[in-house]
Amino acid sequence: MAEEKSTSDSIGMSMKGGRTNNGFVQNEDTLERNSDPGSPEHSPQHDTVDVLGPAGPDLKDVRPYAGMPKEVLFLFSGQARYRVPREVLFWLTVASVLVLIGATIAIIAISPNCLDWWQAGPMYQIYPRSFKDSDKDGNGDLKGIQDKLDYIATLNVKTVWITSFYKSSLKDFRHAIEDFREIDPIFGTMEDFENLVAAIHDKGLKLIIDFIPNHTSDKHAWFQWSRTRTGKYTDYYIWHDCTHGNGTTTPPNNWLSVYGNSSWHFDGVRNQCYFHQFTKEQPDLNFRNPDVQEEIKEIIQFWLSKGVDGFSFDAVQFLLEAKHLRDEAQVNKTQTPDMVTHYSELYHDFTTTQVGMHDLIRSFRQTMDQYSREPGRYRFLGTEAHGESIAKTMMYYGLPFIQEANFPLNSYLSKLDTPSGNRVFEVITSWMENMPEGKWPNWMTGGPDNARLTSRLGEKYVNIMNMLIFTLPGTPITYYGEEIGMRNILATNLNETYDADTLLSKSPMQWDNSSNAGFSEGSHTWLPTSSDYHTVNVDVQKTQPRSALKLYQELSLLHANELLLSRGWFCYLRSDNHSVVYTRELDGTDRVLLMVLNFGELSQLNLKEMISNIPTRVRIKLSTNSAYKGHEIDTYAITLDKGEGLILEYKSKNLLHHQTAFRDRCFVSNRACYSSALNILYNSC
Repeated sequence: MAEEKSTSDSIGMSMKGGRTNNGFVQNEDTLERNSDPGSPEHSPQHDTVDVLGPAGPDLKDVRPYAGMPKEVLFLFSGQARYRVPREVLFWLTVASVLVLIGATIAIIAISPNCLDWWQAGPMYQIYPRSFKDSDKDGNGDLKGIQDKLDYIATLNVKTVWITSFYKSSLKDFRHAIEDFREIDPIFGTMEDFENLVAAIHDKGLKLIIDFIPNHTSDKHAWFQWSRTRTGKYTDYYIWHDCTHGNGTTTPPNNWLSVYGNSSWHFDGVRNQCYFHQFTKEQPDLNFRNPDVQEEIKEIIQFWLSKGVDGFSFDAVQFLLEAKHLRDEAQVNKTQTPDMVTHYSELYHDFTTTQVGMHDLIRSFRQTMDQYSREPGRYRFLGTEAHGESIAKTMMYYGLPFIQEANFPLNSYLSKLDTPSGNRVFEVITSWMENMPEGKWPNWMTGGPDNARLTSRLGEKYVNIMNMLIFTLPGTPITYYGEEIGMRNILATNLNETYDADTLLSKSPMQWDNSSNAGFSEGSHTWLPTSSDYHTVNVDVQKTQPRSALKLYQELSLLHANELLLSRGWFCYLRSDNHSVVYTRELDGTDRVLLMVLNFGELSQLNLKEMISNIPTRVRIKLSTNSAYKGHEIDTYAITLDKGEGLILEYKSKNLLHHQTAFRDRCFVSNRACYSSALNILYNSC
């Protein structure tokens, strides 16, 4: 009985200590008591472990308290009322983690590929000499582009594309490059370029630049060393023996320059002829020489290290020529060979798109891939293939398992010179039907070497062409000034002897109605401004609710925010000489966007005849005539004026691309489905 009482008192005293202090003081008191070996408290019966004994105390009426010794705590924790909830929570945690891991794996597995930056928004192409002059010398420059980045951002574009700014002569509009690693002084300095790159990235934009690898200027150091047979540069260009005497040259064969006459020119220093596909001041590089290939790759790396996000490779079909020197076949076999002087009079089977040319582009792609490993820094590669057939153009996309260009530049709409629904329809379907599965399209309405939209088609068709490229699947590409409807200037003379007509679309950007259209504060500009700049300029149009600029901004904003336009199916319904009608739709949604574009005269359409389940009345989401926006329209009788376009919206659960009748008329570039319940995209449609 005495032992039981002693044990009970010991436990009671311990509990009392727990109630009157925070547990830490209790531990300190215990240490103080234990420090006196002679004290009664130091006797074995007061040791906590001994008191508990092997059977432990009766804890039925005892509750956990602060400062409880761990031995007592273990006795409490082993009770079912504490152990069971703890185990339940543990296994719930394990199950939750497993569910989260499984859900993450499932979402990754079913999620479609994210659109990259070159897919997610429009590109804006700038001819730098004509965009904005910052130093009053009459020439646009890199600082001028930087000054106008706020304006570019208002267009909701994702990418700025700057054409050639390398150190070069005036020949062929700066395509005769003297140094691939230098900025031409007209445009500024390398520091200006680096500042521009940083400013573009600060705006959340990307930058791509032109690159012309096929040839250099005859003033390039490589050519000067090659003509004197200096070291490895001896074979950097294409040299062949030729007969030269009495002021005349007999070339090795009948190959012609793009600009006419023989593509061979005699060099008196080397006493041989060199090959040039363009002007004689632009000798072609010898890409069968591995040293040349390595030089070009190093130049690509140089600009990528400067922060450039991609390139547009120009004139790539000319990179290789046949090793042999056989004559190319005449188009008109009855024509006297000596009279064949125009490029179009020969079939260019030996000087364009030679075997191995695509291997070169793939090697460029591999070089750029080395700089694409950093997240969010994928490097874009586009190719310009002027004049190629649609079948040859599609080859630049590469093979199913071998990446080449992200896309070849689609300039077919840029060459459209007659407003016609059938012609527009042919351009769209020829690209979509021939494009390899899973690849990404693009659409250009203009460029430095093509007449402007207003001059080709007429002022009434500017808005409808912009509406077209923003509602087709793929990346829209806009040449500077097309967003406000600039036109070609009148003929001018800069002593150019070739392709001078392309100067007409390179006139200064029209910013306002001040002197020189706000392009330059200098006394002169390198090209005259258009005579209509007082009314066709950015300042005027940004305050007009029905201007071309306002519609362009609305279209680009719709393109950025509308899943049906970025991810949806494209189904064409009808085309004739006047109109083009097509839809954009996405699995998982019950909305359909219907585009009705009229490229002809006043006409009337019955949409009920084309789509049986379309409602009788549909809403106008956007129109080239802003007064109609938000209105409803009868689908059995839609009247469209010349150059008028409508984006209509209606609900339907029976999407066209699921219907057998439309299956061959529907295309998708990057397939995805939408879950409204989870608000996510997935690919298991």
